[in-house]
Amino acid sequence: MITPPPRIARPLGQLTTGITLLAILVFVATASAVLSLAFARSQHGASLDRGLTIALLLNIALILLGWRRQRVLVEELKAAQTRALVAGHDALTGLLARRAFGEAGAAAIAQARARNRLAALVLIDIDRVKRVNDLHGHAVGDALVKAIASEVVEASPHGAPVARLSGTEFACLLPVEPSYPETVDRFAERLAARLAEPFQVDGRPLQVEAAIGIARSDAAGWQVDSLIRAASIALAAAKSAESAPIIWFEAAMARELEARNAVERALRVAIPRHEIVPYFEPQVDLTTGALTGFEALARWERPNQPPLTPDRFIPIAEESGLIDQLSLALMLQAFAQARDWDAELSVAANLSPAQLKDAWLAQKIVKLLTETGFPAHRLELEITEAALIDNLPLAQSTLTSLKEQGVKLVLDDFGTGYSSLSHLRALPLDRLKIDCAYVGTLNDSSDSASVVNAILRLAESLNLPVIAEGVRDGAIAERLKAMGCQRAQGYLYGQPMAPAAARTMLAERRLLRGALPAAPRAAVG
Repeated sequence: MITPPPRIARPLGQLTTGITLLAILVFVATASAVLSLAFARSQHGASLDRGLTIALLLNIALILLGWRRQRVLVEELKAAQTRALVAGHDALTGLLARRAFGEAGAAAIAQARARNRLAALVLIDIDRVKRVNDLHGHAVGDALVKAIASEVVEASPHGAPVARLSGTEFACLLPVEPSYPETVDRFAERLAARLAEPFQVDGRPLQVEAAIGIARSDAAGWQVDSLIRAASIALAAAKSAESAPIIWFEAAMARELEARNAVERALRVAIPRHEIVPYFEPQVDLTTGALTGFEALARWERPNQPPLTPDRFIPIAEESGLIDQLSLALMLQAFAQARDWDAELSVAANLSPAQLKDAWLAQKIVKLLTETGFPAHRLELEITEAALIDNLPLAQSTLTSLKEQGVKLVLDDFGTGYSSLSHLRALPLDRLKIDCAYVGTLNDSSDSASVVNAILRLAESLNLPVIAEGVRDGAIAERLKAMGCQRAQGYLYGQPMAPAAARTMLAERRLLRGALPAAPRAAVG
């Protein structure tokens, strides 16, 4: 923020200057007369008039005081101007800070409009700087940021406002000829190519990744803030895209963001109200056909509204940090429902990768088991391979704690992620689960058949049973059985069903042990 000079500095400076000049004029007008009179009196042996002497000395004192005060105010004014300059620019890179960029950007936009041009705001976010800070220290990280800023400035057109808006976020505002909009694309591509090259900092080659979002005034508005907001939306899309580091803002992005935010707001209300409930998908023994348990899947029952599918609200729950609350709320309801099922029936529940970053996860799950009276040995927790990447030691500690309580562990979607044999050896797994992408095409693709067979042989060597998901017909079931797969689930055995429907099915098969379970006692916060 630009700090203005103190409001009283200029008036006081003018007043002090006036007093000093007045004192000098008075001194010039009276000093010669006073000195002449003093000389004449001294010739006749008379003493100098006391009042004239005091007036002369006061006049000299005013001159000295005014001169000194003038110097102090000048220094204060210079310091205020320096503070304003520093506040208007980023201290590390010397680029414009956010407020100064807003002022410079507004002037650039006004100039572009006057010349019948458009304005484009290019927003650049740099990844991996934090990793450099962690590995090499903040001094090296700061040097890297300065080098990145230099590249952004050198790539930008002369006179274009360039800013560092936050730690790793830079912005540049460009005038655009409506007939040549591709110039912005060329600028962004050139900048992305330069930032993709390794930076040499203190003899170290440091690599960063850049994502770029672009917004143009004809789509996002003519205000700097609206351009930054639109470019930020495009930047978020670029960061989440696997192969599109440069993305232009489109109005549909803003609508999608608003829809996403609406879902997040609704989630915050729905989760504690238990409006998101477990649906149960049957799992069977491929050899005997007997029911072995159910997987609990999230379904959002929205009164007077169309349902939202899990692939719509689960990612939003993960991004917004609500996934732990959602997962625990589902477990609470599922455990309460399944408590009086046959003792041989298991309940499988999914864990998000984000949950395995929580050092207290094991305690939270054990608390739910205790509150609902659901036996730990009937719970199977499914984890994906991606959950093991960020912090394998923490995941190993959490899962081992749950295993010691009797909980069974299943590695979900095996074959589609990043697991290695070291993961299989390090984790106390009870089962592998083959992804439906391979199972569904087992009889149609030799590649899928080879992958499934390889997984089954690997699991056999590790003495790990396997469950296949996505079994849609008898031919696939027979093929899996012949290949040595032990369990399966899919539409062949029944679609995910509401708790009441699951109870009806179990009652018909005489697989209920007692009365209806009590409702969950408390919302999970």
